[in-house]
Amino acid sequence: ETIWPGIITKADHNDSAGDIGFPLQPGQTASYPAPPGWSGRIWGRTGCTFNATNGTTTGSCQTGSCGTSLNCTTPSSPPNTIAEFTLGDDHDLDFYDVSLVDGFNLPLVVSPLNGKGNCSIAGCDGDLRQSCPQELGVESDHDRVVACQSACQVFDSDEYCCRGKYSDPMVCVANNYSEAFKQVCPAASSYALDDRTTVMTCSASDYLITFCSSRLNFRNFL
Repeated sequence: ETIWPGIITKADHNDSAGDIGFPLQPGQTASYPAPPGWSGRIWGRTGCTFNATNGTTTGSCQTGSCGTSLNCTTPSSPPNTIAEFTLGDDHDLDFYDVSLVDGFNLPLVVSPLNGKGNCSIAGCDGDLRQSCPQELGVESDHDRVVACQSACQVFDSDEYCCRGKYSDPMVCVANNYSEAFKQVCPAASSYALDDRTTVMTCSASDYLITFCSSRLNFRNFL
């Protein structure tokens, strides 16, 4: 299965890397030169079809879509697995995590390379599509589960979305759905306020981002 990485820089940060829309075939690697101080999101799009017409490439994706553009300029449409980064300047700490708050569409792991400090691996190498509760599943035309929504997306309640009186981390706690996510993906955040142990730090590091459609079939993006 081909994966199309989606990359978006936060609005208050400059992106010096240029156009970055491309496919990743099984076993293929690519690099993204994020500048110091960069902050943004990286995710994988699946089931995409893109066509070039008059110098413009447009298309659609089954999961992780950011509109019709090959080069993402808007956030992804959930459900999808997201890697989040806030890189430090020079030798300041980087902060990174893998979030399932917007649901899950494929395994994604972030591994620091040659960094200093804690530098733990973040993410999920399990496949929630295989164990997604029926009420959270998103199916393809062929009745195959292609993504798993979060409970917040499906039920839109303050309790599941950590809103209103549940906006306090001591009040908004794990639920049956987030615990099912956490069982498969212990190093990823499973609901909105589940970031006390899943946001990692590292200094002076490169990062290997691994997308995979199963634990035995990886695509890398650095």
